[in-house]
Amino acid sequence: MTGNSDDTDDLEAGFREKTGQYEALLAEALAVATVAEDLPESQRDAAEQCLEMAEAYLRDGRHFRETDDLPDALAAFSYGHGWLDAGARVGVLDVPSEGHLFTQ
Repeated sequence: MTGNSDDTDDLEAGFREKTGQYEALLAEALAVATVAEDLPESQRDAAEQCLEMAEAYLRDGRHFRETDDLPDALAAFSYGHGWLDAGARVGVLDVPSEGHLFTQ
């Protein structure tokens, strides 16, 4: 059984939509994540690295999206958010406790 062009178009449209959603999620999460207060220097460095990595993955994801490399764009946006979520989980980043941006 072979797929038709409409199925392929629907799949691509869905993938584009999902990629856009993950980009927006990462950008929104980056806008609210901050280095936690009163951290020792080593933990402050780790927090700043989490933010820097998330920003780098956002830039990379946007580049991949612009070159129509949607799988790598989606992966980059996902990895970027993972850095923020990990920083929040270990307590080096302050993030909102309510809402859809971070796991609880």
